[in-house]
Amino acid sequence: MTLNFSKSPEGLLPAIIQDAFTQKVLMLGYMNQEAFEKTQTEKIVTFYSRSKQRLWTKGETSGNFLYVQNIKIDCDQDTILIKARPQGAVCHTGADTCFAEDNQNPLAFLEHLQKIIKERKLQSPDTSYTASLFAKGINKIAQKVGEEAVELVIEAKDNDKNLFLNEAADLLFHYLVLLEAKNTSLDEVIAVLQQRHKK
Repeated sequence: MTLNFSKSPEGLLPAIIQDAFTQKVLMLGYMNQEAFEKTQTEKIVTFYSRSKQRLWTKGETSGNFLYVQNIKIDCDQDTILIKARPQGAVCHTGADTCFAEDNQNPLAFLEHLQKIIKERKLQSPDTSYTASLFAKGINKIAQKVGEEAVELVIEAKDNDKNLFLNEAADLLFHYLVLLEAKNTSLDEVIAVLQQRHKK
């Protein structure tokens, strides 16, 4: 990764910090070459503080560090995008982000769940329920999806929201297992929906 620090008179480039899990933008800071290299080496975000005129590791006083997961450079080589895992609140005000947003994205959990299901596919059936489903084969997995769908329909006709939500969760989980058994992903299903939406 080559950055052009000479584009800035102070040798500082903007660094956008994004949560690697939720994809929320957490904050913006500035890095000189030394801060960038320290961040790369230690895998903890370090900025150059314009007010303190020194390197500043985010969390050095609060303990709320930003652990680096991935670093990207923009096409002009003058902006840094860091995907990180935050340890606690990011903003000095105590907020999740410096933009007063909650650092939540429930849909991101589906991606996480897909990864877990994929890992369980390769494990011994004795280790988890998910692994045991894969061991029983596609017919059993498909049957389970059907059973959960029927149970959801039954609960939909009643007024117990808690039971309905639990059945909906069961169906969604087993549906993701079925997708993995067919070596496909939710992204591919979404792509079909997106294509239909264009028509």
